[in-house]
Amino acid sequence: MPGGSIYVTPVDQVHGLSPQVMYEQFWIKEAGERRKMRAVKAVAGLVVGVALAYRFDLFMPVVGLLCGLLVAAGDALWAWRQYDATAVWRGRRRGATITGKLLRRRLRRAGYQILDGRSVPGKASIDHLVIGPGGVWVVDNEAWDPDTEIARYGDRLFLGEKYGTKTAKALVEVSEALAEVLSRESGVPVTIEPLIAVHGGQLRRSVTAEGITLLKPRLVARWIRNGPRAEFDETQVELLARTAARVLRRMS
Repeated sequence: MPGGSIYVTPVDQVHGLSPQVMYEQFWIKEAGERRKMRAVKAVAGLVVGVALAYRFDLFMPVVGLLCGLLVAAGDALWAWRQYDATAVWRGRRRGATITGKLLRRRLRRAGYQILDGRSVPGKASIDHLVIGPGGVWVVDNEAWDPDTEIARYGDRLFLGEKYGTKTAKALVEVSEALAEVLSRESGVPVTIEPLIAVHGGQLRRSVTAEGITLLKPRLVARWIRNGPRAEFDETQVELLARTAARVLRRMS
């Protein structure tokens, strides 16, 4: 049987592929079904539009067609946003690039400085270090598959059905080690709050558990500006940024 085996079902043929590749294949395969459902929704929108036009004495063909088109466009946009939300998890985009741009766009004018891709001596690397009037933050980027629910139950962080303790502990330790280094080298007492910008997964807004906060990338800058942990003046911000640039090795 050209291109396949009569002994292997289509589902079996995807075994061995990564979840990301399987997700993309199923997305392409289900395109026809999405178009059919979109057409059904558009017809329903058209019917509602005609009913509204009749009720309010409007021109029925135009209103009905407009409602149908709006429903179809909205459904297409929603489907694309769901797919695009998995781009980092699928390896099509870099989470650090997305978050870095958002941080610069929304924080620089407020006096914050952002250092990207730095290695903490004796510890793991960090994606972003944010230093500003309100304090210092370490921001990491993580991507999970669309079915992973990110939540807090009691005092524990859960990533799907697994504990998130390992992820939280690693980032907390990096933040504490960096705070110690910056405090010693600059002479300015520093406490660092660790954040994770979540790309993908199921997370409504933010979750705080086990010493870290996880939130959508678009909300990171707002979280930083709305939650000051210190009151650094311009001189201290500059000193901390220069010290961090000196003691932290830039990742290639």
